[in-house]
Amino acid sequence: MTTTTHDPSSDPGARLDRALASLTGLTVGDALGSQFFVPANGPLLHGGELPPGRWGWTDDTEMACSVVAVLAAHGAVDQDELAAAFARHHDFDRGYGPAVNRMLRLVREGGDWRQLSAALFDGQGSWGNGAAMRVAPLGAWFADDPERAVREATLSAVVTHRHPEGVAGAQAVAAAAALSARTAGAHRPEELIDGVLALLPARSMVTLGLERVRTLLDYEDPATVAAVVGCGRRSTAQDTVPFALWSAARAAGDFRTAFWTTARAGGDVDTTCAVAGGVVAAAGPPGAPPADWLARTEPVPRWVPAPVG
Repeated sequence: MTTTTHDPSSDPGARLDRALASLTGLTVGDALGSQFFVPANGPLLHGGELPPGRWGWTDDTEMACSVVAVLAAHGAVDQDELAAAFARHHDFDRGYGPAVNRMLRLVREGGDWRQLSAALFDGQGSWGNGAAMRVAPLGAWFADDPERAVREATLSAVVTHRHPEGVAGAQAVAAAAALSARTAGAHRPEELIDGVLALLPARSMVTLGLERVRTLLDYEDPATVAAVVGCGRRSTAQDTVPFALWSAARAAGDFRTAFWTTARAGGDVDTTCAVAGGVVAAAGPPGAPPADWLARTEPVPRWVPAPVG
């Protein structure tokens, strides 16, 4: 049996609505996930209880908002505009890594993002999970053309992450979000992972991790899967993306399950939950986060485009 897909509209308004749906899931996953770095909230995680208070988001959401804003303004990834948006909206207190903090400060001071991105980590470029954590709304935007989603994800990634693994992580998440939107979340777990692998243009450690989780889709314990492929403890694309997509694939159309499954593995919880949340919510209403969770999440900035409808 093969899941039936529909052809999402390429109308800019429909694309924006899909991207904003994904952004909502990404933001809730990020903001709620970040609460579990507070030691007092640790016992709540294992009991599936929500932490108190309002939930503030991190750099994952801030950068994803810039991605959506650039897509809304240009209909595609304009790398110069994206770099400028990252630098303009950069809030040091949102939890950016030190390398990106420095890079965005230098871009604000007139530095060339191409040179700065290429020079990171002794010229190897970053293979961190930053390009992957922000890209699910881009995949939802280009759900009408998943191959283009992968190409545009590449353009968005290299603004900050030039290493092939950093790029591959972004490509995989964008592909997953595009496929989630195309099926409205009504896909089997193996179909999503197989679809992502078919769209990736090159072999990488990220694809190796996806191939591994493809064999682990029947496993119920996220800690077991995380022990095999990682869950972001190294903050690399290859130890973050496969696990997050394993969780998103198994919980298609069920944001609540996706969140708790992802978060209970530990690791880089805000980022893994941002990735899984953005992919699941790309499906539209079936994958939307619970309304009461959204109400407790810090709103996205006012400069983010509003839905067309």
